[in-house]
Amino acid sequence: MAQTSPFKFLQEVRTETNKVTWPSRRETMITTAMVFVMVAASSVFFFAADQIIRVLVTFVLGIHG
Repeated sequence: MAQTSPFKFLQEVRTETNKVTWPSRRETMITTAMVFVMVAASSVFFFAADQIIRVLVTFVLGIHG
């Protein structure tokens, strides 16, 4: 296994980091907003699905609560 010095390793990390194309502030904000919208939509969907399943199960089992 090849040994590299910590200094050389840090130089290589810095070189690779400079090659990365970082997103702009606007892209980051749009992506974050999209994530929040999808989380809200998923929450509403799963809440509705859970309520429908609850009603069906209580109807089938004859539970009145």
